[in-house]
Amino acid sequence: MHIVVILRLVPDLSDELDLAEDGKSIDREWVGIALSEFDEQALEEAVLLKEAILPKDGGGAKVTAIARAGEGVERMLQGALARGADSAILLEGDEEEYLDSRATAPIFAEALRSLQPDLVLTGVQTIEDIFGQLAPYLGRLLDWPQVSAVSGVELGERSCILRQEYSGGRQARIEVDLPAVVGLQTASQPPRYVSASKLKEAMKSGEISRLPAAAEPMHNRAEIESLAPPDRTAGARMLGDEPEGAAAAILDALDERDLISR
Repeated sequence: MHIVVILRLVPDLSDELDLAEDGKSIDREWVGIALSEFDEQALEEAVLLKEAILPKDGGGAKVTAIARAGEGVERMLQGALARGADSAILLEGDEEEYLDSRATAPIFAEALRSLQPDLVLTGVQTIEDIFGQLAPYLGRLLDWPQVSAVSGVELGERSCILRQEYSGGRQARIEVDLPAVVGLQTASQPPRYVSASKLKEAMKSGEISRLPAAAEPMHNRAEIESLAPPDRTAGARMLGDEPEGAAAAILDALDERDLISR
């Protein structure tokens, strides 16, 4: 069983984001980057699936992490090796060009054709891909079954059962034939902690293969017209440390809004 996980770096939202001069994108020169939290869930689920499959006749399962080239990507892939991936692949291409999930789908699809995995896992979305485009586009380009918003995966011989959760505590169990593409929302358990020593070991001994991108990005038909920070309408009001003063301030605030009558 060969499981491939697609990993993506995204802007770190704990940093302050500035708009680029064109007003249509963010300035990426100084912003921090981090592994997409949903891709982190996908990586954890892939490793859990590998650990659950007992080797038979020298078989078992292996996990390959793959990502497009860019700043910080090699370190991210080394982190994937430290978390339990068996191999890592860096897709070489234009590192300076930002491409959204729709544009990168043909690049990943061509690489997946050469790798011939049984299962592809990726995060259901990223902060820059809130519509969750990557998994559906990969399924279409590869002509494989695709299911997104998945919160659990069970592997069979040539199929897998996927769990989707809905409001009200309801769940759906969907069986699809392999190979398949899955957009994962939540792993079966929280992502594991990786110690600094294990990460250093992966950085020293973990080899990252390089694979030239063999496909052109998909042309985007949608274009962002403008971006703008949200309007700030109000701020917090500090009530102080004294209970009597805080209570009086709360009463005044409620009175100002006609929520109480005195």
